[in-house]
Amino acid sequence: MTRLFLACAILCALATTAVAEIQPHPAGCPKRAFCGCGAAVKVFGTPRRDLWLARAWYRFPRTSPASGMVAVRRHHVFVLLSPVSGSTWLVFDANSGGRKTRVHHRSIAGWAIVNPHGSRMASAR
Repeated sequence: MTRLFLACAILCALATTAVAEIQPHPAGCPKRAFCGCGAAVKVFGTPRRDLWLARAWYRFPRTSPASGMVAVRRHHVFVLLSPVSGSTWLVFDANSGGRKTRVHHRSIAGWAIVNPHGSRMASAR
């Protein structure tokens, strides 16, 4: 019985271990406060200056979570890559802490999801 409990505990720990991969600093982005710039590089391939501030991403239309969409909250943004489970997604998260860019699991609960390729994109440029 003890072995079974121990095996279950180990399997649960392995199954819930979050993946975190450090990525290179996004090209063309400032050294500090670069989450919006990093998201622009990931989504558009260029460090669009008009999207460096997180609040600038609110100009895009709201949408449902999907790969390539962007999660926005006051002072931070990140790009959704793929769903993991429930509200947890694998994300591209520039400036996710310690001035690092990570690809890791993150909950999107409470975040606004926007479509950077939505109909308002033409007016945002």
